[in-house]
Amino acid sequence: MKTFNVDIQTIENKNYPIHIGENLKQNIIEFLNDMPTKKAVVVTNETIFELYENYLQAFNETNLKIEFCILPDGEIYKTQASLDRILTCAFEAKLERNDLFIAFGGGVIGDITGFAAAIYLRGINFLQVPTTLLAQVDSSVGGKVAINTAYGKNLLGAFYQPKAVFSDLNFLKTLPKREILTGFSEIVKYSFIEKTCAIAFSDFAKFLFENSLDNLKTNLNIVAQTVYRCCELKAAVVNQDEKEMGLRAILNFGHTIGHAVEKTTNYALFTHGEAVAIGMRAAFLLALKLNKISVEYFDFAQKLLKSYDLDFKLPKDIPAEKILEALIYDKKVKNGQVRFVLPVDYATVEICSNIDETIVLAVIKELY
Repeated sequence: MKTFNVDIQTIENKNYPIHIGENLKQNIIEFLNDMPTKKAVVVTNETIFELYENYLQAFNETNLKIEFCILPDGEIYKTQASLDRILTCAFEAKLERNDLFIAFGGGVIGDITGFAAAIYLRGINFLQVPTTLLAQVDSSVGGKVAINTAYGKNLLGAFYQPKAVFSDLNFLKTLPKREILTGFSEIVKYSFIEKTCAIAFSDFAKFLFENSLDNLKTNLNIVAQTVYRCCELKAAVVNQDEKEMGLRAILNFGHTIGHAVEKTTNYALFTHGEAVAIGMRAAFLLALKLNKISVEYFDFAQKLLKSYDLDFKLPKDIPAEKILEALIYDKKVKNGQVRFVLPVDYATVEICSNIDETIVLAVIKELY
């Protein structure tokens, strides 16, 4: 097991461990037994509960009284109704401030459980046990917790850090190919922003080119390196800017148009990672049109995305104008202006605003 700490500079004594390895069940049990906690609500979904019921039942081996809250599976359930259901479970379990939630699942479960923890009794502890590649490399780290609304993705939420993250790589063995690709979208994202994260440059993009998708799916040692590097990069950014006042916005590379695509397709057509892959293509197209990058770097990026089967297209029945309209609800909007995270050099990005809508619309039309 490899471990490192998230250590947020803006919050005194706010740090927590991220544990990455295989067969971490006993480590989780020991961690829970060491907490001053009497009760916990484990939040998961129907698919995960069916796959890992034996693993989940092991929580009953702790000193805690355990209750389960099982939600339907899917992004379309990342809603106020699901949040209310989690909170009802907490009230019925009579959770107190020293008790906790355990988020056991992918990004949806982690986000919605973290938000419940942030608002229940004005904040109680929660633990992240991410079971998908996307959650392990990205959403379980950094404390962004939220639900979706009719107006857009993650528009109700908080910045609320977990007590710890346990990324058990064995969970990845059961993921279908689509979920693997969804995770690799966020992994490739980190290769495009690595230099801007302001830690030692490792040429993560070169590493991804040298290790094919098949290798990364079958070699747990390489997967462990990949998960560790992504978490390391994200933690470096979050440590400096927990609440996205500046630098942390770079983690949204590909997400501006990606989120608009998700909203416009009602969170049902694309996974989050697939939408982000479309958003990254858009960001490179926009940067090329604005002369921020060379044709060589543009071609390199397209080749890398394609090598991981991340060359998704928009459906022709979704008007480009609808996606453009959805951008106004992006969380990075400032003074009515949509801000984009765009590549400006190899593994380097910057935040750009005041971009002509006609150029943005032209780029969206190239995504079909």
